[in-house]
Amino acid sequence: MKKAGFNVQHICRCLNVPRSSFYFHAKPKRIKSFDIHIEAAVKHIHNEMDATYGSRRMMIELNHQGYEVGRYKVRRLMRKFKLIAKRPRLHRYPYAGKASFIAPNYLNRQFNPEQLNTHWSGDITYIRTGQGWLYLAVIVDLCSRKIISWAFSDKPNTELTTRAIRLAVNKREPMTGVIFHSDQGAQYTSESFQKCLSELGFKASMSRAGNC
Repeated sequence: MKKAGFNVQHICRCLNVPRSSFYFHAKPKRIKSFDIHIEAAVKHIHNEMDATYGSRRMMIELNHQGYEVGRYKVRRLMRKFKLIAKRPRLHRYPYAGKASFIAPNYLNRQFNPEQLNTHWSGDITYIRTGQGWLYLAVIVDLCSRKIISWAFSDKPNTELTTRAIRLAVNKREPMTGVIFHSDQGAQYTSESFQKCLSELGFKASMSRAGNC
């Protein structure tokens, strides 16, 4: 057989290439539509999710879209296109001021009071959003174990915890003498928050440092 005027057998012999290899590569390849679609889907998800999906979450999303694919194939595809998932930076909780007062532990691990509006507890957590970190202050009635108020802020300061406690008071209208238990975070030990508790007739209670 001749190819463009040259004998294929002669050319392959000169180049030390098997004729079967030549014909294999010269043969038109079938287009694998599934591979093309899944590769496009992987790139699209990577961009849409701002490069935050690793192989496990990528696989779950692909399965939701109807692509039956395993994690190892997804990993190979991500490696092929150099799609690297971002790792979130270690969150550092901002320091909100020097503690000015530490209350005794009036609660003393009595977490099951018999009456409502006698023992409340509060804490702060942080939530990652597309616009940055948001801070959530929650207050729970230990008798019912229900959340009675909560407040959001972009700063974990005393204003956040004060707003949460005032919202709880406006909702429940408790009698004076409520024990409010918390950790020794600066938002709870601050002078302004302790002053707020005193104005409301509450008794501040705190666990020892390092004890949730």
